[in-house]
Amino acid sequence: MVRMKRAFFLVAVVCAAQPQPTVADRAVSPEVNGNRVTFRIFAPKAESVTLNGDWMKLGTRVPMTKDADGVWSITQGPFEPQVHLYSFNVDGMNIADPVNPRIKLRARTSASLFEIPGDAPWIAKDVPHGTVEMGTHHSKVLGDVREVFVYTPPGYERNRNARYPVMYLMHGNNDVAAGWTWTGRAHIILDNLIAAGKAQPMILVMPWAHAAPFGAPGKKNTEMFERYLVEEVVPLADSRYRTVKDRQSRAIAGLSMGAGHSLHAGLRHLDLFANIGLFSGGQSTGMEETHKAVLADSKATNAKLKTFWIAIGTDDEGLDRNRAMRAALRQHGIRFTESEGPGGHFYPVFRRELAEFAPMLFRR
Repeated sequence: MVRMKRAFFLVAVVCAAQPQPTVADRAVSPEVNGNRVTFRIFAPKAESVTLNGDWMKLGTRVPMTKDADGVWSITQGPFEPQVHLYSFNVDGMNIADPVNPRIKLRARTSASLFEIPGDAPWIAKDVPHGTVEMGTHHSKVLGDVREVFVYTPPGYERNRNARYPVMYLMHGNNDVAAGWTWTGRAHIILDNLIAAGKAQPMILVMPWAHAAPFGAPGKKNTEMFERYLVEEVVPLADSRYRTVKDRQSRAIAGLSMGAGHSLHAGLRHLDLFANIGLFSGGQSTGMEETHKAVLADSKATNAKLKTFWIAIGTDDEGLDRNRAMRAALRQHGIRFTESEGPGGHFYPVFRRELAEFAPMLFRR
């Protein structure tokens, strides 16, 4: 009996020594329930907390409700199967969700991610998966150490004699080299498309697209990135990976700022790239000067372009500029395929655009 009391006492002491869950620990966020999601943040001294998400119109902030314990919450939905980005604004300061480990890093500020499961190209499925490597190298053109993410398709390690076409895929402004994998899910999209027989096995090369420091004038950044891509990234990929080293087997594509990079470098280097994809971006003014020779000889340009695809969301703030760019290309007789779909300037649209573009490439 004494031993039982002593054992009970020891258990009670141990339990008492364990830290008790706090209100902050109990603030589960995000909580996915079917196609609806509840967001929470423990901020007892805050006077105002709002939620912003990429499913909202740009600039929208939805007020959250505070309970007696100091936990602010809001439920949103319904959502379609998708990976979404969101952040909180606490008394004027934008922050990521402090209890969600899925972080979207950016050049300035950060945000958080949640996933609604379902049947979509960007949702991971039970299919063969490729490999994503993060490489670093010193750039002589830019004078610093750069990151490059590279996706190799399923079977790349086994098929030692096989060579693969390459898509050079650029992120947008205020993003990082990991943007197209961590947030864009480019590797998952390619895994699913290849498994379904909708896309050819290919390599994705995803460099850090801020050649100039973040916030530098766009023209300087575009011109510096062009040199970096052509003089260093393409040769680096061809030397390290089993690529097909011809223009028919290279594509250049990107979102927003990356679309501008793709248009600029793609049209100026048709000797390297026969395929160009512009996702929610491009160039609306100054094309006549930048691409004078290409636009002046539309017959030669069209003969070199195997695929030229331009897509944008109908709620994108750059829709008018994108349409002006397409009108200018048409005026000069340049052939391209265009697509306008629902959505704004967010990754759910960019993922869809990649999933539509990739199947067009490298068909024999």
